[in-house]
Amino acid sequence: MRRLTKVTAVAGVAALVLAGAGCANNSSSNDDDTAAGDDCVEKVDTKVGMAFDVGGRGDQSFNDSAAKGLDKAECELGFEVQTAEAQDGEPESAREGRLQQLVDADYNPVIAVGFAYSQAVGKVAKANPDVDFAIIDDAVEGENVANLLFAEEQGSFLVGAAAALKSESGNIGFVGGVETPLIKKFEVGYEAGAKAVNPDIEIQARYLTQPPDFSGFGDPAKGKTAAEGMYDKGADVVYHAAGGSGGGVFEAASAADAKAIGVDSDQALTADESVRDVILTSMLKNIDVAVFAYLKGVADGAAPTGPTVYDLKVDGVGYSTTGGQVDDIADKLDEYKQQIVDGEITVPSE
Repeated sequence: MRRLTKVTAVAGVAALVLAGAGCANNSSSNDDDTAAGDDCVEKVDTKVGMAFDVGGRGDQSFNDSAAKGLDKAECELGFEVQTAEAQDGEPESAREGRLQQLVDADYNPVIAVGFAYSQAVGKVAKANPDVDFAIIDDAVEGENVANLLFAEEQGSFLVGAAAALKSESGNIGFVGGVETPLIKKFEVGYEAGAKAVNPDIEIQARYLTQPPDFSGFGDPAKGKTAAEGMYDKGADVVYHAAGGSGGGVFEAASAADAKAIGVDSDQALTADESVRDVILTSMLKNIDVAVFAYLKGVADGAAPTGPTVYDLKVDGVGYSTTGGQVDDIADKLDEYKQQIVDGEITVPSE
């Protein structure tokens, strides 16, 4: 398979039983309506493996966005696909084993969802130079590795501005799943956007877990407790970058008669129906677009390698308008977006 190296931002955008530690909860995307639709093309020989992070398919956020891109590739490109899911508290060897088992079952390429796979991808890709790998959210070096990256700080700036424009108390919050450099990008961008609107705004911040404990991305109870504390201390809008734990943030917002901001997917469409009305907006991170673009390259015989960055300029990130709760401030948010795209505003990432 011929490879195409990419080092700059883009200008546009079968069953397998995996045995061993940490490889439970495997699923095929054939359960998804997109993959099973009558309009899908005939199957081809290419087999694609995807290793989800903690929370897996059904987290209504990060993993589901990646799954959406995989499902589209299964339907429109005819790929055979297989997924596997990380487990809370698993050792590094389990991530390596999960990737290697996909390779051993002739899945090529293999896509790792999340920075927690960084070390595993580096090791397994080096050991399997004839297999193509992609990792979402980290830059792992390797001639056969593609890095699908996003300007999360830019999208977070916009929802931070939305929070400040909508806040009546001048007090907002941020809940991060795990305190890592990646999730700090969300916090820093959110804070910058909020302060661009109101320099005096109070911003509460809390992380649910610290590395190497990644359970903060899949613990709604912890998310709810963290958000409850913020609402009790005067916040009226809380933004989460906590994967599946965000469901707890929405529950807390509903109980407090307050607002919350979703992440990665348009969560006013994906969250439990009982809490959708509290979701002011969501920071969109179009992982599905990145996954499908990568797999389209594979289908065309040129699997991308190296880093590709999806930013506001190419609509790799953005904000949602479902529910109409930000319609009255959309012009202001779009003005900030254009200033970022034009380089008039440089959003910090750390």
